[in-house]
Amino acid sequence: MSSSRQHNSGPDSEGPDVPEPSHAERAKTLVYLQQTGSLSTLSRKQPGWPFGSVMPYGLDGQGQPVFLISTMAMHTQNLLGDPRASLLVTPPESRVDPLGAARVTLMGSVTKVPKEDNAEVRASYLERHGNASYWVDFQDFGFFRMAITEIYFVGGFGSMGWVMPTDYVQAAVDPLADEAANLIRELNSERAETLLLLARALGDADAQQATVTALDRLGLHLRFTTPGRMQGGRVAFTSSVRNASEVRAGLAGLAAQAKTGLPVLHSL
Repeated sequence: MSSSRQHNSGPDSEGPDVPEPSHAERAKTLVYLQQTGSLSTLSRKQPGWPFGSVMPYGLDGQGQPVFLISTMAMHTQNLLGDPRASLLVTPPESRVDPLGAARVTLMGSVTKVPKEDNAEVRASYLERHGNASYWVDFQDFGFFRMAITEIYFVGGFGSMGWVMPTDYVQAAVDPLADEAANLIRELNSERAETLLLLARALGDADAQQATVTALDRLGLHLRFTTPGRMQGGRVAFTSSVRNASEVRAGLAGLAAQAKTGLPVLHSL
C-alpha cells in the first residue's frame, strides 16, 4: 500500500473524495510515457558521492527500467562497484513548472540482465529507442536492469508519497496515457468555454480563463485565473473513461450538469 499525503486548501476543501488514480498508477504512467531520466550512481572515484548521468531507459514487463550502457561509461563503472542507484523521471512540462509538475524517483539495484532474458529486453528496448540498433551489438555495451526497492512519487504541490514496489508492478498504465497530451491541447483550444464553466462550478464565479493541466481516466485538473491570482482544482468524470470519444462525452456531461445547477464532484 502506498504511503502518501496531500495538502488541502483549507476548510472549504472538505467534502466527498474526488476519485483520482493512485500514486502507483500515476508513477507507472509517468515512467511509461518518458524515455529518458537522470540516473544517480555512487562514485568510485569519490566514494559516497552521487554521480548524475542522463540516461535513456526501456522497461521490462513489470515496468522496471532497463539500460543499454557501455563498460567504458563512468556510471557503468560505478554500478559494477556498487549497484545501488536511483532514476529520476520528469515530464516535459517540468521545464515550465518544475515544482508543480509530477515526478518520480525509482531506487534499486542495477545489475546486468541475465543471458536468458537478453532477447526479450533487447526487443522492448529497441522498440522505444530505435537508434540504439547502431550500437546495441558493440562488445562493450550490455543491458542492465534496475530491481526496484523504493519509489517516491510527487504529483505536484501538496501531493507526494512513497509507493510500494508491489503496488507499482501491479498498477496499470492509464488508458489515456498515449492520447492525453493531444487531448489536453484539443480541450484547451476547442472547449475553452466549457472549461471556464467548470472552473466557475468549482466555486469561483470570478474565473476568467481555465485550462486543463492533466487528464486521466477518472478526471482532469484545471488551472484557472481570477483577478489577481491563479488557482487549481480537480473535476471528476461521472464514470471512468478509456479513449478520446469518452473524454469528450464525459466533458459534455459535466458541462450539462454545471449548466443545470447540478453539483459537479470536485476539489480545490
